[in-house]
Amino acid sequence: MRPRDITFHHPVAFWLGCAAVVAGVLAHLPMLAMAAPMHYHLAGMPMDNAMLVGMALVPLGVLLAGYGLMPRLEQMRRTLHAGRSPLPFHVADHVPLNREHWKLVAVLTIALAVDVMKPATIGFVMPGMSAEYGISGSVAGWLALSALIGTTVGSIVWGRLGDLFGRRATILLSALMFMGTAICGAMPAFGWNLVMCFMMGAAAGGMLPITFTLMAETIPTAHRGWLLVALGGVGTSAGYLLASGAATLFEPAFSWRALWLLNLPTGALIVFLNRYIPESPRFLALAGLEDQARAVLQRFSGGALATDLPVAHDQPAAAPAAKEPARIGLRRLLRGRHAHITWGLAMCAIGWGLVNFGFLLWLPANLVKLGIDAQASSALLARSAILALPGIVIVVWFYQRWSSIRTLVLFAGMATCALLFFFAIDLADLRSTMLTTLGTVALLLSISGVIATLIPYAAEIYPVHLRSSGAGLIAACSKFGGILGAGLGVAGLFDHFMLSAVLIALPLAAAGWMLARSGIETRGHDLEAIQEVLSR
Repeated sequence: MRPRDITFHHPVAFWLGCAAVVAGVLAHLPMLAMAAPMHYHLAGMPMDNAMLVGMALVPLGVLLAGYGLMPRLEQMRRTLHAGRSPLPFHVADHVPLNREHWKLVAVLTIALAVDVMKPATIGFVMPGMSAEYGISGSVAGWLALSALIGTTVGSIVWGRLGDLFGRRATILLSALMFMGTAICGAMPAFGWNLVMCFMMGAAAGGMLPITFTLMAETIPTAHRGWLLVALGGVGTSAGYLLASGAATLFEPAFSWRALWLLNLPTGALIVFLNRYIPESPRFLALAGLEDQARAVLQRFSGGALATDLPVAHDQPAAAPAAKEPARIGLRRLLRGRHAHITWGLAMCAIGWGLVNFGFLLWLPANLVKLGIDAQASSALLARSAILALPGIVIVVWFYQRWSSIRTLVLFAGMATCALLFFFAIDLADLRSTMLTTLGTVALLLSISGVIATLIPYAAEIYPVHLRSSGAGLIAACSKFGGILGAGLGVAGLFDHFMLSAVLIALPLAAAGWMLARSGIETRGHDLEAIQEVLSR
């Protein structure tokens, strides 16, 4: 029988909070339905009383559900630093993949796809939103910037919450905020869309590192690497497909607002799949909830731990451990034994954001400057993306079969070389479709390899009390790089093709050098063994 989940402090509060969020979203639908004859045009209309009540119910529901998701803090405080018999994670790390593992992989893939779908939807709503509100494209661009800032903030905040209150709780809180931001589909003013888009971005930015953290702490060692990388590749692709498919199906008939309203059912899907999302046994053990940790380990071991799990009730309480208590905080990541790896990963993440949201965004215009007409430029980029698509298989193979850290360093180096290749093409006036295609494929492949390995590696390298915060910080740096790239684009840096290629290559080259010097191999090693090496 599946063990009863008792890690939440008040399950009733959580479900009441969910009900309040749903009621708050549904309160917006009558006014939206009345606008159906005008193709759901609400711009400039005053909010009715039902909408105002609904707007109050959503944050109240999120707070109530958040309270319900908090673990039993008093028990955690009593047992966090007590001497306990170590749980045999090494046994669970060496069992074959079983049904429970695959169910978790499937649910987290769905969660990541929904997570990626949210910010990807922005590109599809902006044209219709601009037309309805009568705003320019540059003003509408604030929507994307608001979401990007939200993802940056959310990655850091949710990372901290994941280490304080648990991985499962933060995933469900993200899903609940997705549900609440569905009211964005009924907002009569553009300003409210900016606020809700920030909240949606915060939830999306928070869920990404937490899913990787939970996966890293639950999947057996032999399969952890390739499943982490594959999760990112499949989840990201599925998210973009969901966004484009939803736009094709719903936007013509129900306007752009339908794409925001989908936040309710997609977020609710993750909430209702919560029974298949266990709490991390490593977090539970760290928090002193050893009975729950033992139950999760037993569930994922397929019975292999029956004779290996110590029973806490049969053992006398030991004296408090003399070792340093596990403190949670960003300063622990940026100073001391974790600093070199953290700064290397952060630099790599910022470099990726500069390329993805800066250099690549302006690449079509710069290809035209290289002598390729606009139509041929679009075709070249599409062809290059298709050629680079199988690269995820290469990344998975390298990460699993060769080396985790060397794979990350390799693709960071390849991205640096690809940028310098563009610099050389322009400098030597070697402008040809073949060379430009080669450089574009190399850049797309390498930058995909960087992001495919960056967050998985961050989810493996840090100790359990900092793992969620570390993954969240690195994810936030990738979004910060995007904000920086967008700002540099507005400032005109990418109009200077050669200069921008060299300047963006610098942080990637520095990151590769730092990680090559201080990075630790994670392939084939248990998380506790990695933590021990890092603590020396």
